[in-house]
Amino acid sequence: MPHRKRRAERLGFEKEWKMTVKQGKLIVFSAPSGTGKSTVAKLVLERIDGLDFSVSATTRTRRKGEVDGKNYYYLTRKEFEDTIGSGGFIEYEHFFGNYYGTLLDKTEEAVTSGKNLLFDLDVKGALNLKERFPDSSFLIFLKPPSFEELKKRLRKRDSEDDKSLEERLERVEFELSLAHRFDREVVNDVLDRAVDEVTAIITEFLSKTINA
Repeated sequence: MPHRKRRAERLGFEKEWKMTVKQGKLIVFSAPSGTGKSTVAKLVLERIDGLDFSVSATTRTRRKGEVDGKNYYYLTRKEFEDTIGSGGFIEYEHFFGNYYGTLLDKTEEAVTSGKNLLFDLDVKGALNLKERFPDSSFLIFLKPPSFEELKKRLRKRDSEDDKSLEERLERVEFELSLAHRFDREVVNDVLDRAVDEVTAIITEFLSKTINA
C-alpha cells in the first residue's frame, strides 16, 4: 500500500541519517581535591582540537564581562529548583549560597549535534552522567601518587583548620573507593606524563565510532 511504502522510505531515511550523524562524546574528569585535576584539564584542552569545556548552570550573579551560555547558564533560584524538580540536572550541588549543576538537555544537545565536551565533576556526578550516557561517555579518575602524598599537598595549602582538613580527607577516601568504577585511572605523579597519558586516552576514545 502507498502509505506503507512512504513509511518504509521514511524509516529508511531516518536510519541512514542516524548512521551518518556523528555522535558527540563526553569526557569526564573526577579527582580528589589537591590532585591537580584543573591543571591537567586545562593542558589537555590546549592539546586536543574539537574538545570544549562543558558549561554549567548556576544561580550565582553574573559578573561583569561574563556571557550567558559561555561562562555559565545563569538561572534564577526558582528556575534552578524547578529544573531540579523536573529531573533536568545530571548532577547539581549547593555551596556558598548558590546552586551549580549540569543541565541534561544541554548535554543531550551536545551529543546529538556531534559536540565533544570535557566535564569536571565529582564522583557521584560522573557516575550519574555515565548512567545516562553509557556509550557516549568516558570517565577518567585522576589519582594522587598516594594518600599520604595527597595529605602533604593539602596541608601545604594551609587554607583549612584541622577539622576541615579531616573532613576533606574522609571525602578523599570515599572518592578513592569508587575509582574502580571509572573507565580509566591515571596517577598524577609527574604532570607532563599524566597529561600525555590522559591526552592519548581521550584521543583514542574520540576516534571511535558510536553506533546510533
